[in-house]
Amino acid sequence: MLEYLRIRDLALIADMELEFAAGMNVLTGETGAGKSFILKAIDFLMGERLTVALVRPGSERAQVEALFSLPEGDAVLRRELLAETGRSRFFINDSLSSQDTVRALRSKLITHASQHGQQRLLQPAFQIRLVDDWMRRDDLLEQRDALLRQWRDVENRLQGVRAKMRELGDRRELLELHRQAIDKVKPRPGEEEHLEELRQELRSREAARKQYDRALAALHDHNAPGLLTHLATLEQSLKILSQTDPDLEADCEAVAQFRLLAQELERRLRHPPLPAAVYDAEELEARLYALAQLKRKLHRTLPEILSLREEIDENLSFLDICGLDIKQLEKTGAELHAQLMALIQILNDARRQAGETFARSLEKELMGLGFSEHAQVIPEYEAGELVPGCLEVRTRLLWAPNPGQNPQPLDRIASGGELSRFLLGVASLNARHDDATLIFDEVDAGVGGITLNRVADRLSQLAGQRQMLLITHWPQLAARAERHFQVSKTIQNGETFTRCIRLDDPARKEELDRMAGIET
Repeated sequence: MLEYLRIRDLALIADMELEFAAGMNVLTGETGAGKSFILKAIDFLMGERLTVALVRPGSERAQVEALFSLPEGDAVLRRELLAETGRSRFFINDSLSSQDTVRALRSKLITHASQHGQQRLLQPAFQIRLVDDWMRRDDLLEQRDALLRQWRDVENRLQGVRAKMRELGDRRELLELHRQAIDKVKPRPGEEEHLEELRQELRSREAARKQYDRALAALHDHNAPGLLTHLATLEQSLKILSQTDPDLEADCEAVAQFRLLAQELERRLRHPPLPAAVYDAEELEARLYALAQLKRKLHRTLPEILSLREEIDENLSFLDICGLDIKQLEKTGAELHAQLMALIQILNDARRQAGETFARSLEKELMGLGFSEHAQVIPEYEAGELVPGCLEVRTRLLWAPNPGQNPQPLDRIASGGELSRFLLGVASLNARHDDATLIFDEVDAGVGGITLNRVADRLSQLAGQRQMLLITHWPQLAARAERHFQVSKTIQNGETFTRCIRLDDPARKEELDRMAGIET
């Protein structure tokens, strides 16, 4: 039950507090006073959208807050609409919540029947939901949805496997040729980099060897006199000259010493400390050439070729075993399809039974709302293919208000007043199963005379079962209320305000007289 509602800084409402009673609560006032906007504020609290332009000028935010009394305890809901960003925030019992959570609570808290609800009543999808709700077999609907999801998942996987099989089948010959080319070369991870390092080492070793040979050739060349030969000749000449020129003795000794050093250098140059070759240069170049040819052929780097080899193995292995996968998926899909077929048959039978009982119950409700005892509500069942070979029936309500009149869809035959009473009849049926607060926004539109009295009687009976908020322009209805609220517009200091006050007995009589057109 909705016990308390507060609206602040929303459109023309500065600060409004309403305390509702059990039973019927009526909102009345002149057209345009803002009655429906109070209900719109409740819808906003339940998750509907409002534009930021509805935040009252000069205010940081608009706020709607309500206290609901539930069997499991009180619940306080609050929603704020921020003027700066246009974003809103939900709170449940002062804890930040999500829009989805609040919307999930909506059906438990309020049932809103309005002129908009009349239009929904004409929609086939809404009529299907009416009968499904009346069926009270949520378990069947949940099982259907679960099986349908599983079946579709299997079908999607099956289509994916078949598509991949076709695509790989067309490429199988190419994949095998690529695998043969790769296996012929047998590249290894990091091999090319390692060979390039070896190539550089061999080149450095060869360059060093050339320098050693060049140095040896300078010291001692077999084809021409080298430095050692010239030093020996020089030493011999100096030795002879020093016999007559003692000053050359020191030079002779220096040359002799240098010749000995050169001989030692020659010995060391003949045995250079070069590392032994770990790879034959021709083999290395041949291997690098084979790797380069493979890269050119496949238009990939070696790491990509190694990955391609793994991918080829996976794809060819997939082609070898995909037949088994397809058979398993087909078997699973067939099992799910059979389960779905059996379940849909049960669901179809339950829908037909629910459609008949709903139609008969609604006829009784409508008879109490001024329709002829001969008026008929006829459920029509249309079969649609849920999955191949599986037909699910969906219910549509046909209406024959007068004897001898062919049943037709509501949107072709029902007047506005008939739709109002039809909607009230539906709400009355649902009231037997729900505890949510009923909200009627001019559900009496297009109704008058004796029929209006019957509508008033039915609303009073409903209010005895559930709390009700009712917007009406008829005093016959407003007079039945437990609490009566008057909505009006006032202007203060150049600003317009919507106000809503609870009427005491004298004020209520004045409002009822105004509604009846009685001048006081």
